[in-house]
Amino acid sequence: MATIVRQMRALDETSAQPLYQQLQRSLREAIENRVIAPDDALPPERDLADELNVSRITVRKAIDGLVEEGLLTRKQGSGTFVNTRVEKNFAKLTSFSEDMRARGRKPRSVWLNKAQGMVTPEEAMTLRSSPGTPVYRFNRIRIADDAPMSLEYATVLASSLPSLESVETSLYEALERNGNRPVRALQRLRAVLFTAEQAKLLKTLEKTAGLLVERIGFLKDGTAIEFSQSYYRGDTYDFVAELSASS
Repeated sequence: MATIVRQMRALDETSAQPLYQQLQRSLREAIENRVIAPDDALPPERDLADELNVSRITVRKAIDGLVEEGLLTRKQGSGTFVNTRVEKNFAKLTSFSEDMRARGRKPRSVWLNKAQGMVTPEEAMTLRSSPGTPVYRFNRIRIADDAPMSLEYATVLASSLPSLESVETSLYEALERNGNRPVRALQRLRAVLFTAEQAKLLKTLEKTAGLLVERIGFLKDGTAIEFSQSYYRGDTYDFVAELSASS
């Protein structure tokens, strides 16, 4: 445990940032840098508090936040562990690359197709664009730590990017560099059975259960800029969302 703590970012009591948020950041970085690997157990809260010279309440609050993010999971009677399954917060607009890096995994893509074209009738309706509007299409396998996680089919307005080649690893990072990253989105989730082709690309069996997420991304002014369909392996992904009663 002392080895883990020594490799974590030190906490600064003079900082304006609360200690529990500093500890969250430190633990998140430790997961990203593989100081704490997937399925590893965290030291007990009492030990962390003693080693870091903070209260157990601070440690508990920091860990609670990372459990809500899906980075950590509590197992009754066993302790707190780094999550091996990916828990995707359905209410947060983040990219695949950001999600994987936050979990200490290395994201990459195998490109199946990059193409320029005009909107299809379906895309024109979804993106609320005129017939003949130029778009870029990106089709790839999303991979984390050499394991295929999802198939992604994304269409964005061509006006949002300087070229097809501007997208290297993360579509959202490329859009952000050009001031066109979506700030809100509508998402739809449904269960699917993988076709033979999809199963082969994702290294699973035909008719295996998967999850299809359709997303329409919008800019601040309400312009629909992105339409994507992502097929996730059901054995690696959990989608979570916080719900509250209406007032």
